[in-house]
Amino acid sequence: MCDLFHPILLSVFQDPFTAFHLDKALVRKYMKSLLIGELAPDQPSFEPSKNKLLLEDFRELRTTVERMGLLNPSHLFFFLLLLHILLLDAAAWLTIWYFGSSLLPFLFSALLLGTVQAQAGWLQHDFGHLSVFSKSKWNHLVHKFVIGHLKGAPASWWNHLHFQHHAKPNCFCKDPDVNMHPLFFALGKTLSVELGKKKKKFMPYNHQHKYFFIIGPPALVPLYFQWYIFYFAVQRRQWVDLVWMLTFYVRFFLTYLPLLGAKGLLGLFLLVRFIESNWFVWVTQMNHIPMHIDYDKNVDWFTTQLQATCNVHQSLFNDWFSGHLNFQIEHHLFPTMPRHNYWKVAPLVKSLCAKHGVEYQSKPLFTAFADIVHSLKDSGELWLNAYLHK
Repeated sequence: MCDLFHPILLSVFQDPFTAFHLDKALVRKYMKSLLIGELAPDQPSFEPSKNKLLLEDFRELRTTVERMGLLNPSHLFFFLLLLHILLLDAAAWLTIWYFGSSLLPFLFSALLLGTVQAQAGWLQHDFGHLSVFSKSKWNHLVHKFVIGHLKGAPASWWNHLHFQHHAKPNCFCKDPDVNMHPLFFALGKTLSVELGKKKKKFMPYNHQHKYFFIIGPPALVPLYFQWYIFYFAVQRRQWVDLVWMLTFYVRFFLTYLPLLGAKGLLGLFLLVRFIESNWFVWVTQMNHIPMHIDYDKNVDWFTTQLQATCNVHQSLFNDWFSGHLNFQIEHHLFPTMPRHNYWKVAPLVKSLCAKHGVEYQSKPLFTAFADIVHSLKDSGELWLNAYLHK
């Protein structure tokens, strides 16, 4: 049963298992307790809901990716990313220290710190996905430093939520990133119509494309994440993560309180979180909200990822601004791949999609932003029509 190529694992677990883990031999040891039986020789080893030919081609692509060395990281690339974050952080403090706390230096420093938070968010994402070092333990250690000390959040919280998202993206009740349905938003065509037929109305969903600008990008980090991360760490007794988090707040307090005073410090902190929140929400949702959102249909790994993700066109700015999450398709198919190699595998993924008739979406940055609003408007109208007439 520990063999990765056991028939049950081959048909059900091979693709996510291979995608998520570096040290597969270690993980297999923990899978022994999951054995509940073995297929009889006359039973099919492939689920009928999954495209066998597509998966076979994808697994061949995975072999090609490994052979090309596309899973091998450039440590210099990630060092330079960390260095530019640290330099921006220092520049923010030096701006207020040298120019004073008048409005323009204050706002410029806040913009720099907001950039630090966004870019540190993308960098912690790299370590969290084990895409920087060949050993998981080093990725985990530096992950705690980047997300804990540079951002003030617990690594365990990110791991808990983000890997659920990757396993079943845009699958309601399985992907935490779509849990805002139905309390705040009606998402996806099927779910929105279902909500309307059930005559459920937690919010005026037909206006959600408008109030998204109020409770979405501006509010997520400062009004929700900011308190929930502490609740998560304490409730789950993640004391090591909590200590890492506190080092961020202590450092922020000690470096800016003498320059700004208590009110100025609080104002700077909230403004930085506001900038970070807008940056984070627009970038992370442009790849998913406009895509297919529904209950889990147990389709194959490749189709699951492609129907829930889209790309944004490559440019140096888009790569930097989004932390290379403009290559969301490639990231979801190969989550441990270092981001500097996404552009290399993209043509191979496009070719596979063309061969099997799977849509591969890529769009300009501002079109992707606009599609978030358009999709919210469309699903809100579907909800209203079902609410009133079905």
